[in-house]
Amino acid sequence: MRHLFTGMTLVTLVAAAASVPVVAAHGATAPSQDRATQLRTAQAGADHTGRALGLGSGEKLVVKDVITDANGAKHVRFNRTFNGLRAIGGDLVAHESATGTISSVTWNASGKVAVASTTPKLAAGTAAAKGAVPGLRDATTPKGELVVYAGGAAPVLAYDVVSEGITADQTPTRYHTVVDASTGAKLTGWDEVQEGTGKGIFVGTVAIGTTGSAGAYQMKDTTGNFATDLRNSTSGNGTTFTDADDVWGTGSNSDRASAGVDAHYGAEKTYDFYNTVLGRAGIYNNGTGVRSRVHYGSNYVNAFWDGTQMTYGDGAGNNAPLVELDVAGHEMSHGVTENTAGLAYTGDAGGLNESTSDIFGTSVEWFANNPIDVPDYLIGELINLNGNGTPLRYMDKPSRDGSSKDCWSSSLGGLDPHYSSGPLNHWFYLASEGSGAKTINGVAYNSPTCVAGAVTPVGRDKAEKIWYRTLSTYLTSSSNYAAARNGAIKSAKDLYPTDATVCTNIAASFSAIAVPAGTETCAGSTPPPTGTNLLANPGFESGAVSWTGTAGPITSDTGRPAHTGSWKLWLGGNGSAGTETEAQTVAVPATGTPKLSFWIRTDTAETGSTAYDTMKVQVVNGSATTTLATFSNVGTSTTYAQKVYDLSAFMGKSVSVKFTATEDSSLQTSFVVDDTSVATG
Repeated sequence: MRHLFTGMTLVTLVAAAASVPVVAAHGATAPSQDRATQLRTAQAGADHTGRALGLGSGEKLVVKDVITDANGAKHVRFNRTFNGLRAIGGDLVAHESATGTISSVTWNASGKVAVASTTPKLAAGTAAAKGAVPGLRDATTPKGELVVYAGGAAPVLAYDVVSEGITADQTPTRYHTVVDASTGAKLTGWDEVQEGTGKGIFVGTVAIGTTGSAGAYQMKDTTGNFATDLRNSTSGNGTTFTDADDVWGTGSNSDRASAGVDAHYGAEKTYDFYNTVLGRAGIYNNGTGVRSRVHYGSNYVNAFWDGTQMTYGDGAGNNAPLVELDVAGHEMSHGVTENTAGLAYTGDAGGLNESTSDIFGTSVEWFANNPIDVPDYLIGELINLNGNGTPLRYMDKPSRDGSSKDCWSSSLGGLDPHYSSGPLNHWFYLASEGSGAKTINGVAYNSPTCVAGAVTPVGRDKAEKIWYRTLSTYLTSSSNYAAARNGAIKSAKDLYPTDATVCTNIAASFSAIAVPAGTETCAGSTPPPTGTNLLANPGFESGAVSWTGTAGPITSDTGRPAHTGSWKLWLGGNGSAGTETEAQTVAVPATGTPKLSFWIRTDTAETGSTAYDTMKVQVVNGSATTTLATFSNVGTSTTYAQKVYDLSAFMGKSVSVKFTATEDSSLQTSFVVDDTSVATG
């Protein structure tokens, strides 16, 4: 289950009681572009895109989403089929320039979906029996769909077995178990159900959007957000709240409409946050709202998103509905994740999924700035789920809840996603507010770091936008914390290209939660050196002069373009196992701010998210070698980009600047370097 909460006891909340008139005051902005047209256009070109990506004849692309940047560049998210079978985990994002050229691709898992045979050894009925979830009430008969499971190290023919019913704690479930179609082994599993004016119980007197007229008002706004009363059942859609005078609730749980006010207000504020701040027209990015069902079940201490709607239980004793504002933002953000990256609810991806909901639930709370539910970096602080007045989770130091982790580690993916979400929650706080002790809106925080050094924040507004772009543009269903760091750095450079400090502080926030540096750096945001170039033959126009290493990479071969002139350093591109190097000795000045810069262009025939081929940028100082950056076949770009690296650590020393490329035994990757420089700023 993807609940917001785990099995804890909820104490009764004492709510204020006063009846105050409510005005209908909710409006929405329609999507700025015709999304339906973009989707149709992308789907019409899907076959061409597949050929450009080198996909096999049996592979078909199915458009899931299109994100268009202000400069006309597009990020098209695809699912895939293989020989007519749905490929679970075969998703990818094609990044296109404004002219329609594919500049790079974000692949999920191995990037491959082809299997040797689509004929199963295991019968569908046998697979359904192996994958069935026992103990469900009102369960339907499990069915197995033959699929390709491409979310692991290699694609596997499998069955997707869906078990649907009601669990022992009253939560509905549509649980998917992926069963190997040859061996019957269970490969993975996840649940589609993601747990986790009027006078509201938590938000006080607020304006909510309603429709209708005197004597027949409905708790439904013009966008399509509406609230229904399930009257403590666990099925059906419930009855839309109605009222004669457009005055809703009393702030007390005894008035059933009070919980509806909180839920409806939360849905509207979540829609408005995404629409106004992030430019996303609701969960589906199509300008429509969603249903919020309240009074679900009996003594149900949870809330959940089931793929189409929000649902809230009434809590212990049916006296404490779980309709707090950041809960609404949390659960509805599961819907946004489902309709963007589709992060799987397992491993690192599960933690990123949960944390995304905490991040945007918190962001909705700050956006609403409700005087009763004062914005903070605490999760579920008003519902008192622990029974002692403490919040459910803490973003400044997640371990304060006793289970969540502050820092990333390689064992993190084995935890419940509610706890593996801790490091990214910690990252969001650090990126928003920085490290150390401080008091914000009356709440005391003291955020540590997992490595030495303080963190300078970029501010919550920038952190929100950077994480949303990462989620919607650079992550896929199996992304891990390393991919999150790389994607956030890319997003920071995309959104704030003229402010290098944003990227460096975002990267520092990931370092502070112990996510190591990856293939993406902030070098492109660093001002290039301005002093005299200390490298000889920096643009390679004199041929293999002043550089030492492997014969051949310094070339005027027209197979790859130079950045300027005709000559360049073309490392790799062989499609066979081997290592190539070029280096030059340079005396780094003892004063100033020395920097190494160069322009690089990359392309590859490799697919997937595994770094098969690499190029390292290194500084050799005596017997010590420092790697400044590593490029690989993952995230290549055929557009030249300038990279800049600080050499202050080598001031006053004679060192060797070295480029080293290593390819595996098949499929080429080309690393083309030009116009190098070592200079002082």
